Amino acid sequence: MKNETSHGIFETAKNGVIETVRGTGDVAKAVIETVASTLTTGIRSTGHVGMAGAQTISGVVGGVIHGVTEVGSDLGAASKGIIIGTLRGTRQTGTELLDTIAETSGSVIRTTAEVGGDVGKAARGLVEGSIQASREIGVSAEKAASAAANGALDAASEVGTTAIKSVRDALSGTISGVKVVLSEPFKAKKTRAARA
Repeated sequence: MKNETSHGIFETAKNGVIETVRGTGDVAKAVIETVASTLTTGIRSTGHVGMAGAQTISGVVGGVIHGVTEVGSDLGAASKGIIIGTLRGTRQTGTELLDTIAETSGSVIRTTAEVGGDVGKAARGLVEGSIQASREIGVSAEKAASAAANGALDAASEVGTTAIKSVRDALSGTISGVKVVLSEPFKAKKTRAARA
C-alpha cells in the first residue's frame, strides 16, 4: 500500500510539473505550485506529517526532479522551488520545520544524483529557496540555510566523494547575503536518529 501511494504521488508530481512547465515555461513557479498542492493533498489524506509526510515529500521530490529533467529544465531553479513548495505545503514550525528542510534537501540531492544532474547546482538552489522561504515561515535565514546545506551535505556523503566536493564548493561562502555554516556529514543524520 505504501509503495502504491508513493508511486501515485511520484506520478502526480511528475505529470503536474511537466504540464505546468510546458504551459507556463516558468520552472520555479511550476515547481512551487506542484509541490505545495501535491503535499497539501498527500498529507491531508494521511492525516499527519510525521513519517508518512517524509515518504510523501520523498515521492513528490522524486516526481518533480524526474519531470524537470524530462522537460530539460534547470535543476537549480527546480531545487529552489521544491524547498519553497515543501514549506508551504507542510506548514510546519520549530525544529520539525528545520528537519523537513534537511530531509527535503537530502531527498533532492539523492534524486539529482540518480538522474545524473548537477548536485552542486541543486544544493545551491536548496539554500537559496530556504533563505527565500524563511521570510514566509518565520525562521532565521541562517538556520534555514544551514538546515538545507547540511541536509544536502549528508545526502552527498551517501552518493560519494565527488558529490561531497560539489556540494561543499557550491555552498562555500555567502549565498543571498547569508553565511552558510556546514557541519561534517552525518552530524544532522545522527541528531535526527537520536530524536526518533
